[in-house]
Amino acid sequence: MASLLCNARIQLTETLEKMQQGTLMRKVKSKSWKKQRFFKLQDDCMTIWYQSKRTGKIESAFSISDVETVREGHQSEVLQSLAEEFPPERCFTIVFYGRRGNLDLIAGTEEEAQCWVQGLRQLIEVATSMDQRERIDQWIRDWFQKADKNKDGRMNFKEVQRLLKMMNVDMNEDHALRLFQAADKSESGTLEGEEFVLFYKALTEREEVQSLFQEFSEDGKKLTLLELVDFLRQEQLEEEGTEELAMELIDKYEPSETARARHVLSADGFLMYLCSPEGSIFNPQHRALWQDMTQPLCHYFISSSHNTYLIEDQIRGQSSIEGYIRALKRGCRCLEVDCWDGPNGEPIVYHGHTFTSKIPFREVVSTLGKYAFQASDFPVILSLENHCSMEQQEVLAQQLKDILGEQLLTATTDGRVPTQLPSPEELKHKILLKGKKIGRLEDTLDGPGDEVPDVSDDDNGAEAEEERRRMKKDRESLAQALSDCVVYCKNVSFRGFQEARNHSRPSEISSLSEAKARKLIRDAGNEFVRHNTWQLTRIYPSGMRTDSSNYSPQEMWNAGCQIVALNFQTAGMEMDLCDGLFNQNGHCGYVLKPPFMRDEGTLFNPSDPSTWQGPGPVTLTIQVISGQQLPKVANSKDGAIIDPLVRVEIHGVPADQAHQETKYIENNGELVVWGPTVLVPALSPTRACSALTGFNPHWDETLQFQLHVPQLALVRFVVEDYDKTSRNDFVGQFTLAFANIKPGYRHIHLLSKDGTGIPPSSLFVHIRITEPPGPEQD
Repeated sequence: MASLLCNARIQLTETLEKMQQGTLMRKVKSKSWKKQRFFKLQDDCMTIWYQSKRTGKIESAFSISDVETVREGHQSEVLQSLAEEFPPERCFTIVFYGRRGNLDLIAGTEEEAQCWVQGLRQLIEVATSMDQRERIDQWIRDWFQKADKNKDGRMNFKEVQRLLKMMNVDMNEDHALRLFQAADKSESGTLEGEEFVLFYKALTEREEVQSLFQEFSEDGKKLTLLELVDFLRQEQLEEEGTEELAMELIDKYEPSETARARHVLSADGFLMYLCSPEGSIFNPQHRALWQDMTQPLCHYFISSSHNTYLIEDQIRGQSSIEGYIRALKRGCRCLEVDCWDGPNGEPIVYHGHTFTSKIPFREVVSTLGKYAFQASDFPVILSLENHCSMEQQEVLAQQLKDILGEQLLTATTDGRVPTQLPSPEELKHKILLKGKKIGRLEDTLDGPGDEVPDVSDDDNGAEAEEERRRMKKDRESLAQALSDCVVYCKNVSFRGFQEARNHSRPSEISSLSEAKARKLIRDAGNEFVRHNTWQLTRIYPSGMRTDSSNYSPQEMWNAGCQIVALNFQTAGMEMDLCDGLFNQNGHCGYVLKPPFMRDEGTLFNPSDPSTWQGPGPVTLTIQVISGQQLPKVANSKDGAIIDPLVRVEIHGVPADQAHQETKYIENNGELVVWGPTVLVPALSPTRACSALTGFNPHWDETLQFQLHVPQLALVRFVVEDYDKTSRNDFVGQFTLAFANIKPGYRHIHLLSKDGTGIPPSSLFVHIRITEPPGPEQD
């Protein structure tokens, strides 16, 4: 079984051998909670478990594929609080993907800490560089480890039955025994090594893919180069450079050297391609930076976070720099910080007048300086909610300048009064402060702005007096040094679209509650869209959302609002939409708005179909064929098998909002044995395994949608476990912008509730996009 247990890429170094022997370290949760745990790397070199020193009980285990990074030293708030007790050389933090909490550890010696830090980094590099085949192999190894309870490198039939239940497979005992005996070539009554691989292959047979393969293969055994080109053109609608693409796919995904040399693709290679990024529903060309980044900031949707420092609820939740790190690593480009007077003249960050914990402003700025441009080169907007005294405002300004240095934008890009906002390209690697400012930007370009702005003959005297009064009030409550840090994002109160057109500047920004924004969309949709063509608007959640819940960002994007702030710490449909919009364009946090939302004279109103241009609706046809390796529902009972269904949701303008779902596949013994010939729509007749219920279900249902404004549409695929007595349970989802969909036979790689991958869980679909007929030619 050794060949199956250890990844071929891993060189078993002295460091990894020491990790396999195990190390006693302190697991730390707070200044007072420090417990000794024995950590050990398993034989597969991809799993770590730890046990209590006192009880000897295994507490937990995690896979290397769950780990995002390892930080050395006092790089968490918990370890910083212990800085005087434990030196940084013995401390490190394991950071997991998604919303899972970090693991803070203190080793007994510096050498032990380095052993684990370097070893973990080596293993993380292997895990992140795995190709599709290696990931599946690793997935097999993970399941074997879970099922092999007595750790003898073999699995008897009882262990196999336990494995099937763990994997979400409902199969009668006779059929499971047949599969087991067929794989047990040595007739030893156990499975090991390649026998387990045979068992796995029998379990995951993809008859629907084999049928598709044979439809284009003349001999049923291989696709020649020309046959693969035919498939790519006819089904995948690949148009340019198809022969070159076919060659690339064979070189990349064909496992047989002989087949590669002959430029043919086997059934295994064909499946590998369909499961690869090139076979994904998401256009791989749109993963990279593909949009024009030279337009004014207001022409982009900007990934934005609300109360970024909170990682729980709004009343008693923990404030943490981890909130900023997680948001920035996800490509978030607008962060919020609430500043209040703190002890010893040091401003603090927390949700004022609540029981949320507090963090020093200095730490937030240091974190921002370190992580701002790791995921994206484009500008970060720091939205400052300033509740500090004049004295501590001076400290805010000084800390921003001292810590951020050149990163902090303190002057316009060209030294002139802007007639429009600069572009993300012009503002690369810059941090913009959003906050209150004394006077107008043009008054401060040449000096500190002591004089009252000139009033033209056309200006109303009352309005000029109001401006003077406002400046006087600002000077009484706002430190000049902090005011000077605000350049392109001066906070102004929203007093109506007419007032904004007459008196506002492109460098000013208004913040609106979700309720206020909804009313404006309802009452003056087109004016709102026009306003957002030349000025930034920020939307924030209602103060009633004390549980950190979110509103739907889609209705705000429909009106062209750029900075739609969400509680990033709260998983759900709203954050799925946010991730779905921003997981394109290099994950840079900026997505260019459609042309009709960048034109100041636009007639577009999201609520009025008569204002929409174009020949008519686009038809999106989705054939939901099958699911692969669907996970069990979290916290489900042992032995419970899911009854999966797929719901497809369209999020867009009100006329496009829709959802349809497939029937659910019932946990039924009749569905899980090798069945007779069945007809699969759009595929040839096939002898199908009616699909290991829950694990590999087949739906073969077609859903169809009409999209009137496809440029704004997001498509969300959700898999749920049907429950007739209560609410369905979430299994997995994937969301993407309609503009990023690739037609043809595609896999949809599912994500967990918090947006992290759950490989190899996927859906297999066929996508057809039908454009409306253009105007007739004379």
